[in-house]
Amino acid sequence: MKDQKKKMIAPIIITITILLYLTLYLVFLLPAIKFIPAMILFAAPLLALGIAMIYVLKSRINEIRSGEEDDLSNY
Repeated sequence: MKDQKKKMIAPIIITITILLYLTLYLVFLLPAIKFIPAMILFAAPLLALGIAMIYVLKSRINEIRSGEEDDLSNY
């Protein structure tokens, strides 16, 4: 159990760091753009990346909890 928590720390920290970076990028970029379609064009991929990061984190945590984190050693 303790080992699982140790393995979860790095993915969580990396996800939080990237989400913070994407959020700050959006906060400073969007007010500078006055054209609404351009705002959507810039914001949509960043939001999609944020959602994908959260999905990947959830998948990684599920792998760690189920004990599949070392499945490459089987091949």
